[in-house]
Amino acid sequence: MNQSLIHELGLRQSQMMTRRSLFGSSAAGLGAMALGKLLAAEANPNASASADQSPSSLASGLPHFAPKAKRVIYLFQSGGPSHIDLFDHKDELEQLHGTDLPDSVRGGQRLTGMTSRQSQFPVVKPLWGGKRCGQHGTWVGNLLPHLQEITDDISIVRSMWTEAINHDPAVTYINTGSQQMGHASMGAWLSYGLGSENEDFPAYMVLLSQGSGKNPGQPLFSRLWGSGYLPSSHQGVMLRPGANPVLYLKNPNGVSRDSRRQLLDTLGRMNQMHSEATGDPETLARIEAYEMAYRMQTSVPELTDVSDEPESTFELYGEDARRPGSYAANCLLARRMAERGVRFIQLFHRGWDQHISIRNQLPRQCKDVDQASAALVQDLKRLGMLDDTLVIWGGEFGRTVYSQGQLENPSSGRDHHGRCFTTWMAGGGVKSGFDYGTTDEFSYNIVENPVHIRDLNATVLNLLGIDHERFTFKFRGLSQRLTGVEEAHVIRDLIA
Repeated sequence: MNQSLIHELGLRQSQMMTRRSLFGSSAAGLGAMALGKLLAAEANPNASASADQSPSSLASGLPHFAPKAKRVIYLFQSGGPSHIDLFDHKDELEQLHGTDLPDSVRGGQRLTGMTSRQSQFPVVKPLWGGKRCGQHGTWVGNLLPHLQEITDDISIVRSMWTEAINHDPAVTYINTGSQQMGHASMGAWLSYGLGSENEDFPAYMVLLSQGSGKNPGQPLFSRLWGSGYLPSSHQGVMLRPGANPVLYLKNPNGVSRDSRRQLLDTLGRMNQMHSEATGDPETLARIEAYEMAYRMQTSVPELTDVSDEPESTFELYGEDARRPGSYAANCLLARRMAERGVRFIQLFHRGWDQHISIRNQLPRQCKDVDQASAALVQDLKRLGMLDDTLVIWGGEFGRTVYSQGQLENPSSGRDHHGRCFTTWMAGGGVKSGFDYGTTDEFSYNIVENPVHIRDLNATVLNLLGIDHERFTFKFRGLSQRLTGVEEAHVIRDLIA
C-alpha cells in the first residue's frame, strides 16, 4: 500500500470520525509510543520504571501518597456467607432461638421475594457454635478452625452494609462501586492507576472456583472484572484450570514463536497507522493486548507449574491444592502471582447462597475455603510479604438471623441480608488482631461504626496510596470514581 493511498484513506476516515474518536485524536501517535515502549522493554529488560509510577500505568501522579500495600489479593466469597454462624455471635441468640423477630428490629426494611410472604420470622441461633480466639478474644465459628488460629493476624469488620438485597446488583456494587452495569471493576481501576510490577503479567488476574455448598452457585459474569469505560487493556485476565489457562494463548500448530513475533510486528505497524488515522483509543489497548499475550506465552506456564513447590506447601494449603481449579489451588496460585508482581489478584468462590439445607451446605462450603484462606495469610507472612500485601475475605452481603422456611426443618436456610455482614482483612497496613463494628443482639442492624461498601473500597485505595476522591476518569461528562458519587470515608481506625 503506497503512502499516498494511506494518506487518502486516513483523510476519508478523519472526515467520518465519531465524536469520541475526534476527542481521542489527541492520542494519535501514542500507538507508536505504546508499541515502542513494549518492544524496548523486551530489548532492554533491565530498564526500570520511574520511582513513582509502574510502566503499565496510564494515570499520572499516582500514588498520591506513600502506600502501605503494594498489591491486593481479594478472596471474594460469592453468594453471601452467613455472618451469624461464622463471625457475629451474640449470646442473646441462644435465648431468642425460635422466637419471632420483632417488627421493631426489621423496621420495615426490604425483604427478598423468597421470604417477604412468610407469616413468621423465627430467630435461628448460630448452628455450630464457636469460640473466642487469639489475644483479643475474637469470636470465630467452629466451621472455620484454621481461621481461628490466625485471628491475631487479621482485622474483622462486623459492620459492613449495602443497600442491595439480590446477588447480581450486590456483587456488581461491591466490585465496581455501582449497582448498574458498565462501570470499571476495582482491579481495573488499580491496573489503570498503578499498573503492574511485572510486564510479563497483567496487573489484574482472576481465578474462579465452585464450592461444594450450593452447586452450582450464583452465576458470575465477566463484567465483574471488566474495565467498563477504562481502556480495555485493564480488564481482568481470567486464568482457567488445565492445559490452557488462557484461551488462545498458545501458537497454532506450525506457527513458531519467531513467526508470531514477526506477525505481531507487522500487526503493530498496521494498528499504529489506524490509530494515527482515527484516534481510536482502543487501538492502543489492542497493541498492548497482543504484546502481553506474547509475553504470557512463557510467563503463564511457569506460573501454573507448581511442581517446584515443596511438600510443605501442600501440607499448609491442604491436599486440595494439588487439584487445578479448586479454591485451595487458586490460593496457592494467588501467592505465586503476588510473588511475581501482579497488582490485583481476585478469587471468586461460588456456593455461599444457603437459602435451603444450610445444615448440610454451609459446613461443606467452609471446608472448601478455611484451610487455604488461613494458609495464604501464613504463607505471605512466612515470605515477608504480608506487610505489603492486602488480603480481603468477604462476600456481597450476609444472611438473615431468621429462618427461611420452617424452623428446624432440614431443608430450611437463611435469606439474603445486606443491613450488616462481616468481612476480614489482613496485612497491607491493616491492624492485626482487631475487631471493628458492632451489631444489635439479633446481628440484624448496625449499632456502632457502620462501614458501607464504598467505605471499604475507599480504605483499600487509601492503603495503596490513592485518594479515592482524586482518582477519577472522565466519562459521559462525569468524573467517574470507584467509590461512586455518594459520600465515602476511609476507615482510619482499621489502618495500623
